[in-house]
Amino acid sequence: MSHKLISLSPDLAKLRNEGFDIQVKSACLLVKDVPYVTSKKEVKHGILVSKLMLAGDITTKPDDHIAYFIGEHPCDSNGSKLEAIANATQPFHLGEGVDADHRFSARPLPTGVYPDYYDKVNAYVDRISDPAVVLEPGVTAKTFNVVGSDGPDSVFHYEDTASTRSEITAVMSKLRLQKIAIVGLGGTGSYVLDMVAKTPVKEIHLYDEDTFFQHNAFRAPGAPSLTDLRAKPRKVDYLKAIYSNMHKGVVAHPFHITASNVEDLRDMQFVFICMDKGSPKRVIVEKLEALGITFIDVGMGVVITNETLGGIVSVTTSTAQHRAHVRENNRISFADGDAQAEYNTNIQIADLNALNAVMAIIKWKTLCGFYHDYAHELHSSYLIGSNKILNEDLVV
Repeated sequence: MSHKLISLSPDLAKLRNEGFDIQVKSACLLVKDVPYVTSKKEVKHGILVSKLMLAGDITTKPDDHIAYFIGEHPCDSNGSKLEAIANATQPFHLGEGVDADHRFSARPLPTGVYPDYYDKVNAYVDRISDPAVVLEPGVTAKTFNVVGSDGPDSVFHYEDTASTRSEITAVMSKLRLQKIAIVGLGGTGSYVLDMVAKTPVKEIHLYDEDTFFQHNAFRAPGAPSLTDLRAKPRKVDYLKAIYSNMHKGVVAHPFHITASNVEDLRDMQFVFICMDKGSPKRVIVEKLEALGITFIDVGMGVVITNETLGGIVSVTTSTAQHRAHVRENNRISFADGDAQAEYNTNIQIADLNALNAVMAIIKWKTLCGFYHDYAHELHSSYLIGSNKILNEDLVV
């Protein structure tokens, strides 16, 4: 309830976005870690409390100018009681689990009422904390404390304050797919996971049976320790352990997708194909086409010439409405073991893996309506030598 009320109330959301540690409890707004000066001229931290006026699950205009405080009575920088806001000192039971020590009165001029809780909180915090800043410059109630998730429906272990701070929560909700799959957790696939894990997709299924070896560490996000590498974990297990710290829905499948188990992808709403070998890729592509599932295939062909690297990084999109270009224009290689095949060279560079993943993620988000789409391309290629991105297979 607390997080929902805060996210739906512009004044409370603004307080959180600016770094205040706030909580809603028993129809009261609690502002934690408010610095103040005691009578002994010590800087301590208390909790500012205000009763909330609500219309369902959103705040309305405050109906009074009264606030409460949990802690010692705030003083000025000389240790003298702040008489300007003092009203009463006694136990105040404001609701279940909310008991205050003091009541304050600071009537705003000229109207006598606060327009919202953002203004009310800031007015009181300034009065209470300004003396503390005199004694400890830099002390603030804007602590940006970690905000945990209080709802069973949230896919995150802590709130996505980045989206609320940027006011793009409604746009981000377009990414709330039920299930997506990442097939192949090599360099590019691991970066795809890194970015998908920061979206509200409910379940992220990882498919790869390979071990996370030392060379993988140099083309994947993060920095594994020697202990991590010596344990030789499966890629999916190693990556799940990392990203499950943030996202609740990461599911590891320690096996490759083959003809015998490709049916596992039936319930996916979207699939990222991030693998090199062609024959199993053909099986996956044909199955996804038959099931009507949209997918993106990533490809990277890097060659060394005269001690410099060049080549192409590509992203191919296939939707239920547009499939023909994949084969007509040879957009996906199904070759196996051809040393001359551009997409089977094994040069992997972290920045190119990351770029490949970014191109795929941007296209996926565009398909979901997250980004504007003027080109409507189904195939994009980044040319390393000329530093250009070419859009092809345009939908007209």
